[in-house]
Amino acid sequence: MSIILNRWFHLVTTALDARAQAARGWACAALDRTALDFAPASADASFRRYFRLTAEGGTWIVMDAPPDKEDCAPFVRVAALMREAQVHVPDVIAQDLDRGFLLLSDLGNRTYLDVLDEGNAETLFIDAINALVRWQSASRVGVLPDYDAALLGRELALFPDWYLARHLDVKLDAEAQRLWDETCTLLIGNALAQPKVYVHRDYMPRNLMPSVPNPGVLDFQDAVYGPLAYDPICLFRDAFLSWPAERVDEWLRRYWDRAGAAGLPVPAWPDFRRDADWIGMQRHLKVLGIFARINYRDGKPKYLADTPRFVRYVMDVVPAYPQLAPLARLFERYVLPRVVL
Repeated sequence: MSIILNRWFHLVTTALDARAQAARGWACAALDRTALDFAPASADASFRRYFRLTAEGGTWIVMDAPPDKEDCAPFVRVAALMREAQVHVPDVIAQDLDRGFLLLSDLGNRTYLDVLDEGNAETLFIDAINALVRWQSASRVGVLPDYDAALLGRELALFPDWYLARHLDVKLDAEAQRLWDETCTLLIGNALAQPKVYVHRDYMPRNLMPSVPNPGVLDFQDAVYGPLAYDPICLFRDAFLSWPAERVDEWLRRYWDRAGAAGLPVPAWPDFRRDADWIGMQRHLKVLGIFARINYRDGKPKYLADTPRFVRYVMDVVPAYPQLAPLARLFERYVLPRVVL
């Protein structure tokens, strides 16, 4: 856990703030216990935070999600879907959706991001691929929200609104806006044309836990029904950890083989590889906007340090696709002169 996060937790939990006190009392009552240690466990880029309850013989996690900013109901619903798909997720032991509290089983305090190295990456990623294929194989139409054109467009708009305008102080002229609109049309069209499955939407090492069975999966509350290639590229083009292009290709091929063997509607390899790159591009642009937004709007600056990683992801891919030339020109004009890679 970073120094910044430790300091933040110290501030919000010194003499426990009102919500933390309420969460602790509620969880103790749910467990019918009183003598429980209560300490910060983690936080994420949203308004949610997590506390660990500890007693002799067990630990539990309390999610605190202020109901005016977050909704716990999707977490509960998607957790049930993932368990049905035989994916390892926290058990929801108790819930108070009106107050925004969940009591969860504890999957541990280490993520893939904490432990991944050259020696274990193959084993951990194969387990992650197998879990992803089980999740996608359980997909049904009409269960999760559609990853539709409107949502894809709102996500893409984060890039010009927050990364360009707010972070880089860039205002697009008419020609640049035309290039951006062309890019959005292309990326949204590709996303909508892909085979549809359940999409975790943040299936990356920070949200996977080494566990038995492996992996434990977290942060799934924003799951949707959408492009098949989204989660695979998310796994290997991570927000906080980069891998050589050759290894990414190898792991994507492993996913493609296993997904096809499981009966998922994967297209031919060249088409799937393009789909992964293009939906990855949509995600990279979205994340650039999100990381800028949570700095300027939410006062969480640590994510900005990883924005150059996503600029590199974009610039690594665009030369391979002439159709993405408008995006390449945008980055060459507005982004690359202002970013140290």
